[in-house]
Amino acid sequence: MSWNLTARMIESCNCNMLCPCWYGVEDLMIFDNDTCDSPFLFLIEEGNSDGTDLSGCKIAMSSIFPGPTLFDGNGTSRVYIDENTTADQQRELEEIFKGKKGGPMEIIGGLISEWLPTKITAIEVQENGDTLTATIGDFGTIKSQLLKNEEGQQMTMKDVGFTVALQFEDHIGQLAPSGSKWTDPDLPHQFETQSGVQGFAQWNGG
Repeated sequence: MSWNLTARMIESCNCNMLCPCWYGVEDLMIFDNDTCDSPFLFLIEEGNSDGTDLSGCKIAMSSIFPGPTLFDGNGTSRVYIDENTTADQQRELEEIFKGKKGGPMEIIGGLISEWLPTKITAIEVQENGDTLTATIGDFGTIKSQLLKNEEGQQMTMKDVGFTVALQFEDHIGQLAPSGSKWTDPDLPHQFETQSGVQGFAQWNGG
């Protein structure tokens, strides 16, 4: 059951600018829209789970929460694992990202009432300067662009609820507006995103 990983996490959400759920305060979790729709991308730099090397793996996750707040749960979610992974890697990644092995994803997993079957698909990532674009099979596209001020400095948030809970490095999340589109036909609906955050996380469990 012992595992660890270091990954870059790219989140996007259908809120207008910054998803209020990041603050982890229920009274502030007022969705900009009727539901909270959010795809995530995880680019694992290093990792190991029960002897299985996870370094270099790519995994995505898409969730829809009906509200009225994130903490009301009842979410529908699916995990997407890159097709260039082995069966052992797929097994370990699925368990970690569904929260079955503890760690930060156990928090998110506790808010999901329906897990759609995991999909093994191509995950292709391209970066051009501060812009990252990822295509997850025929299911969706994640686009994330780091937000900087007039002096070229990265805009961030620090020590808020989910940058702590998700164990971001120094509890810092980088603001990254998004233009993601998700068309998975098995999810409750299709959606597009506007807001987003990036961060580097170190996780372990077991």
